[in-house]
Amino acid sequence: MNRHLIFLLLALLIMLSGCSQEKSEKEMIYVAAASDLYHALTEIGDEFTKETGIEVEFTFGSTGLLTQQIQEGAPFDLFAAAQESYIDKLIDNNAVVTDSKKYYASGRIAILGSGSKMNMDDLLNPDVTSITIANPEHAPYGKAAKEALESAGIWEEIEPKIVYAENIRQAFQYVESGNADAGIIAYALLQKTDLPFELINPKAHSPIRQTLGIPVQSDKKEESNRFSEFILSKQGQEILTKYGFDLP
Repeated sequence: MNRHLIFLLLALLIMLSGCSQEKSEKEMIYVAAASDLYHALTEIGDEFTKETGIEVEFTFGSTGLLTQQIQEGAPFDLFAAAQESYIDKLIDNNAVVTDSKKYYASGRIAILGSGSKMNMDDLLNPDVTSITIANPEHAPYGKAAKEALESAGIWEEIEPKIVYAENIRQAFQYVESGNADAGIIAYALLQKTDLPFELINPKAHSPIRQTLGIPVQSDKKEESNRFSEFILSKQGQEILTKYGFDLP
């Protein structure tokens, strides 16, 4: 009888262990996100976890490089890009589920000074020797920054001063640390800084249409869709607004 009871207990423990492992797998999703979302999406993720119990682990980087990683099969469950065209590219290449595409916010850019508030004309000052932007080859915010400088008619003159960052958060860090005199930075990253900045007219560059999608290789599509819906919920959109995003 005792041996039989021990056998049943061992079997029960094995079952519980398997259920626990399955539960653990279901309670974590991995999200690739554009660097401008660092503050906003971290807060949204915390609120989502409180409400659902699903943990969210973020990898922040430039949209272009994250797109390449997803195309090559990186195991992300959701991709929050800084520009719609990258999600469209992944859909065209059968790397993102077509009907998972959602436009969740519009981004803004601003001129950030390491010491004093600056406008476009100030960037021409000889005392300003280094201006950082995210690399426009793979970062939508860098592309928008270059377009704004071109619209102002000063790109060619200040191009020798440009210091390219890998992504927009790194560009912010260059200015914050004093390694660049100024930068054109995502407005969403400037809500927690004491450094002076001036918003750039959004008509000076192409719209930054921030869009998300679920990679086809994700095995957490249900959980990822819940997080996608949470980002687009009233609570998620209020957090995005708090960090300076315009809503769809």
